[in-house]
Order: sequence, then C-alpha cells, then structure tokens
Amino acid sequence: MRKSLIFRRNSKDKTQPGNISNNPVKPQLEGKTNETYEEFTAIEYKTQVVAGINYYIKIQTGDNRYIHIKVFKSLPQQNQSLTLTGYQVDKTKDDELTGF
Repeated sequence: MRKSLIFRRNSKDKTQPGNISNNPVKPQLEGKTNETYEEFTAIEYKTQVVAGINYYIKIQTGDNRYIHIKVFKSLPQQNQSLTLTGYQVDKTKDDELTGF
C-alpha cells in the first residue's frame, strides 16, 4: 500500500516556520552550500505531516535568486531543534514548491 503525502499550502504567512533568518536553519544551509546569504526571506511554504513536520520553504536569497529547502521539525516531546534535511539551488520565483 502506498503512503499518501499530505501537503498544506501557505503563502505569505510567516508564522510557521516564520522568518527563518535568525534560527538554526540558515547557518546549516550556509555550511552545506559554502555561501553566505545576506537576504534570507521565506516567501512560501508547504507542510508534510510525518512523525513530526517537514517544511518545504521557498527562500529568496537575493534579486531573482531562490532556494527551496526542506526542514524537519520533530514532535514536541522529542525537544529537538529544526534540522535542514534537503535543499535545491538555482530556483526561480515561479518554480513550484514541491516535496523532495
């Protein structure tokens, strides 16, 4: 039996995961890409409910520069910080935000 994925689409609502410029995700991404991002603005996100929550987030990193990131948030009782679990570079504003 194939497991279905549940995505919730949200636009311009930065309450979850929020403005991520000051949380552990930005330095994790900078470490993996060997770049420093002056601009780091969440534009859009989707969620996937797993044993926690996967956030798929479109990040604007400059003029016409976008990255899609996947961030895992564990269940509350696990008390773990947000973890960058994937990313896609060279995205555009019009690229659809999908699970990866």
